[in-house]
Amino acid sequence: MRIIQITPGSGESFYCENCLRDNSLLKALRKGGHETLMIPMYLPPSSDGVEMVRTAPIFFGGINVYLQQKSALFRHTPRWIDRLFDWRRLLDWAARRAGMTHAGDLAEATLSILRGEQGRQRKELKRLVTWVKSQGRPDVVCLSDALLVGLARTIKAELTVPVVCLLQDEDEFLDALEEADRARAWAALARRAGDVDFFIAASREYAARMTDRLGLSADRVEVIYSGIDVEGYAPAPQPPQRPTIGFLSRMCYGKGLDLLVEAFAALKADKGLKDLRLRACGGMTSADRTYVEGIAARLARAGLLENVEFLPNLPQPQRVEFLRSLWVLSVPERTGEAAGRYVKEALACGVPVVQPANGVFPELIEATGGGLLFEPRNVDSLVAQLRRLLLEPALARSMGRQGRQAVLEKFNVELMARQYERVYSRLVERNP
Repeated sequence: MRIIQITPGSGESFYCENCLRDNSLLKALRKGGHETLMIPMYLPPSSDGVEMVRTAPIFFGGINVYLQQKSALFRHTPRWIDRLFDWRRLLDWAARRAGMTHAGDLAEATLSILRGEQGRQRKELKRLVTWVKSQGRPDVVCLSDALLVGLARTIKAELTVPVVCLLQDEDEFLDALEEADRARAWAALARRAGDVDFFIAASREYAARMTDRLGLSADRVEVIYSGIDVEGYAPAPQPPQRPTIGFLSRMCYGKGLDLLVEAFAALKADKGLKDLRLRACGGMTSADRTYVEGIAARLARAGLLENVEFLPNLPQPQRVEFLRSLWVLSVPERTGEAAGRYVKEALACGVPVVQPANGVFPELIEATGGGLLFEPRNVDSLVAQLRRLLLEPALARSMGRQGRQAVLEKFNVELMARQYERVYSRLVERNP
């Protein structure tokens, strides 16, 4: 089977769960005998410090998308000019400055992409389809994000192949738009969802959420939990000597880093936790930097900054070492997310987690037994659950062992790939 995955890239600026999922999935499918190709959009995909699958040139380069949105001139420029703005180093530079674009510009560009062949970037869509045709017809095309559904109609018409779309955390971006833009974007997404043959959601909770918001019938959506390549993940030979709380995600307001810092400060007052430290990893955009600088300033005023580390986005080998240094991991998401890759990575290293009772986290804790839940946005509840694992190391180690075994059995990338393969095979059989 020949599978093409169209993936929005994030560059190397922060921990991108979608990029990591797509690369490991395509590698596993290729190992299973399928021909796979990743087509990055907007920015280069995160390499995660590991081997990348075969990758096409970048389409819908982020700078070209912006210029074509703002000026009719760039909607008609020859390819040699557009190619200058798709230069890898220039896009890497743009990735580090993600978030600097005005929110209104982001909303208009999002709507334009959702309009597909009717949008201002139709030149990019035509180039993408023409290039795919030149490579030989695929059996299935997978859009790794629902914000790409505007591409589906043209892909199906030109390539006559089934189009699958993954559902994972699109609502986080859309709900952050201004009210009028938010309503238009959700309406456009719901309309264009009709062009997609099948959807795969990253959790039961998110499947239910998006089925309702997009008006999808339940038989068009299947849940497949994201798996990780467990090779290289293992507990530390000896438990870390110093009690340490970890954070692994993009360092931004929505991920709740400030809530974890507040809980950390409260726990430091415990007599038994005076040596407690906090390590935050995952990187940030330029817009997130101001948020993190504010947190660091508050820690400095409280005399706690020397006990806290803010680490950049680490590739997988160094990320494993980071996880092994922890007693417990917590990412206090304010609204909950669909996949929770960092939970699986922590558990694969035998590190228990404390997560809010929202999004996918109740499902993951139920399936793994690898941690505790707390009331979302409630710092007192977060403190209580963290304190329990920090002061009861035997309980923490037991949960870590149980969670690791569950990840090895239920959340490995090979199982995920087999489940995707079944969906793809079923769709291809219907589309001779």
